[in-house]
Amino acid sequence: MTITIDVALVHRLVAEQFPDLAHLAISPVVPGGWDNRTFRLGDNMLARLPSADRYVAQVAKEHRWLPVLAPHLPLPIPVPLARGEPSQDYPWPWSIYRWLPGNPVAREPQADLNRAARSLADFLGALHRIDARDGPPHGDHNFHRGGPLAVYAREVQAALAVLGETAETGVLRDVWANALESQWERPPVWVHGDVSGGNLLVRDGDLSAVIDFGSSAVGDPACDLVIAWTLFSGESRATFRAALSLDEKTWRRARGWALWKALITVTAPDIGQDGAEASWRVIADVSADHRQGLQT
Repeated sequence: MTITIDVALVHRLVAEQFPDLAHLAISPVVPGGWDNRTFRLGDNMLARLPSADRYVAQVAKEHRWLPVLAPHLPLPIPVPLARGEPSQDYPWPWSIYRWLPGNPVAREPQADLNRAARSLADFLGALHRIDARDGPPHGDHNFHRGGPLAVYAREVQAALAVLGETAETGVLRDVWANALESQWERPPVWVHGDVSGGNLLVRDGDLSAVIDFGSSAVGDPACDLVIAWTLFSGESRATFRAALSLDEKTWRRARGWALWKALITVTAPDIGQDGAEASWRVIADVSADHRQGLQT
């Protein structure tokens, strides 16, 4: 089902279901997201609408768990204010959240990445310490973030086959094999599931909020470490790694998560130049980290 999610649709939904908010200005947030489309609602709120059926389960999950997680975390996270219902124009539940000021770190070149690395490590450490016994297990609802990497083995092998057999792809096969050699053997912990430059907000150069918990679950924290290669480098990557009490096997699985996403991106038929270049950098970095690990 293809749904046109635009300002006019959001106006209708708000007017029908929350008439006290109908007078507020609505404008699209740029970038507006992939799993969900986001619109600013007045000065202090935003409306967030799933873009396809496979993202709908995220709505109930965020409304259930974000208020539980927030008091234990050192940075603000989204605050659900109201839950919208399906309508004649739109077939799925949707949400209104409190607006969190800031810009995505990926779009703020003046952000201090060393400070951001320390702040993010503190945030993830706090997230991992929250009682996860009743949390949602990983699965289709969050694209298996926090689960075993082997679920994506076919995709990785297919991407490597597209790239062909070279010395470099031999290294990548080793990175992937190393990632599959271990699993998380401690109790499951909360994972964000999509720690990326677009989901980390900064103000005045500092990390100010973490958004989009649609891929959250409880399981293996390795998936949340991919940011070490997609955003950080050099000193900031070292800072991030040193601030987290995680073993080498977890970092190997993290390299596997980073490699999977980068490989399926560079071999996608419709990938743009910017996305391809960024993913090739990730591939080069995880390869270099793997070689360095062999030497130490």
